[in-house]
Amino acid sequence: MNKLLTAVLCSCCAFAHAQTADDLINKSGNTDNVTTFGMGYDMKMYSPLKQINKSNVKKLVPVWSFSTTNDMGDLSQPTVYNGVMYVVNGNWTFAIDLETGRQIWRAPMNYDRGALRVAGGGALMRGAATIYNGKLFRQSLDAQVLALDIKTGKEVWKQKYAEWKEGYKGVIAPMIANGVLINGTGGGESTTRGFVEGYDPETGKRLWRTWTVPAPGEPGSETWPNATKPDAYKYGGGSTWQSASYDPELDLIYVGTGNAEPYNPVYREGGDSLYTASILAIRPKTGEIAWHYQYVPNDTYDFDSTAESVLADMTIKGEKRKVLINAHKNGFMYVIDRTNGKLIAANAYVPVNWASHVDLKTGRPVPTDLLERAKKGETVLLTPSRGTNATLIAYNQSKNLVYANTWNFPRTFSFTDAKFVPGADYTGMKSTMAVPPGEAAGYHEAIDPLTGKVAWKIPMMDMPSSAAMLGTDGGLLFTGLLSGEVIALDQDNGKQLWQFKTGSSVNAPPITYTYKGKQYVSVLSGRGGSNAARFVNEKVPAGGMVWTFALMPD
Repeated sequence: MNKLLTAVLCSCCAFAHAQTADDLINKSGNTDNVTTFGMGYDMKMYSPLKQINKSNVKKLVPVWSFSTTNDMGDLSQPTVYNGVMYVVNGNWTFAIDLETGRQIWRAPMNYDRGALRVAGGGALMRGAATIYNGKLFRQSLDAQVLALDIKTGKEVWKQKYAEWKEGYKGVIAPMIANGVLINGTGGGESTTRGFVEGYDPETGKRLWRTWTVPAPGEPGSETWPNATKPDAYKYGGGSTWQSASYDPELDLIYVGTGNAEPYNPVYREGGDSLYTASILAIRPKTGEIAWHYQYVPNDTYDFDSTAESVLADMTIKGEKRKVLINAHKNGFMYVIDRTNGKLIAANAYVPVNWASHVDLKTGRPVPTDLLERAKKGETVLLTPSRGTNATLIAYNQSKNLVYANTWNFPRTFSFTDAKFVPGADYTGMKSTMAVPPGEAAGYHEAIDPLTGKVAWKIPMMDMPSSAAMLGTDGGLLFTGLLSGEVIALDQDNGKQLWQFKTGSSVNAPPITYTYKGKQYVSVLSGRGGSNAARFVNEKVPAGGMVWTFALMPD
């Protein structure tokens, strides 16, 4: 009886403290908790932990695994707080005991199954379980945002933020910034107009909404053909389907926007199409856009700009600068002053043929003749189709190196008519992607963000990686492979030092943390996502799992 009472009390202690803004900012550097996506608001995907290091990583073994009861794909990052792990996917939310891997509670996601028709890759969830003040926040596939009681998984409130029948989809975790729940939306391939919005996390009341495509008369609307095509902005794209970063000192969130719709520029008359394919610095209390930078004016290639922005402090030409780093899907690595949006550097980190360079004075890419040839009806070969594939990079501040999983898939494309059907695909492009014969499908790379120079590069011949990179002070990089392995690489040269074969593809961000003084690594596996399916197909079985690893005792 005493043992049972002790167990119950210990279980309750895990929920004893509310998750505060200080917990999320984590100025103390507490390594027991991982409370935000990307291992911190700065999204560096880097940990000071080094109990697991290059000399002993071969002794890393699984200590528990947990089924996520899901075959649609597990792409999210676990959240860890006070001895409990929280995991989300498209169909479930879980609370798991960190020590034993046993389920504390699980809550089903009840969504309109018709939403699967517009979801593309299925019921996926990117990001992480968002926790704050005793609640867990997440989206559902049918474009609703909701709060669950973190102790029980019971629903506290739910708000519909868009209509899935119009092409909107809930695939990204919201975030907390300065006490506001920040929410965005997917749907960049269909007839949607993107937005970012803020909610009161206690009540679910919407506080503000900022559209990523301006209405006529608003700043940026002059880049849309409002006079000749007055409805173009209403279906202009610009969805925000990946996670934002946050600078608490500047009180700015940095969120990327997706491609313009349709891809075919004829329907937009070739304008810049703000604020699509851009980075927006937004004040979380009001939704005001403090500044913006457009990576790809008139995005016709499906480049997007939704990849996360890593926040770092750099000394550049003797001056300390607050910067953000973006490994863009378009093949350029950007360094931008995050206080004002001024471009500092932009260099190709993979082969690029759609632009010769980025003009540092204007901030605009200098295009080659590729687009003009396509507009004349030619089928052209675009390089890259994607530099990285919606996966987090890691940044080592002391070495000033970015670690990324890059892709090598040129795309052939030609423009077609864009048929307007509300809620349906609205692209106006025909395309195919393939690995050039004899070449690698992708690479593990270490890149200098200021120059684009590659420090080392390890080929992946059969399949690229759709997993994030995680760096540690143990000299390691943890990532995963579509064939199902979790692996550890040497930060100095990319050499693989360890691997463990899971039962399905690893598409998710790994995390590392301590519990009772011991370092652990956790990651989800589970085949999912339309691009990963191009390579895996049925070669790797579906089925989601959480895997947790630690060093084998001596």
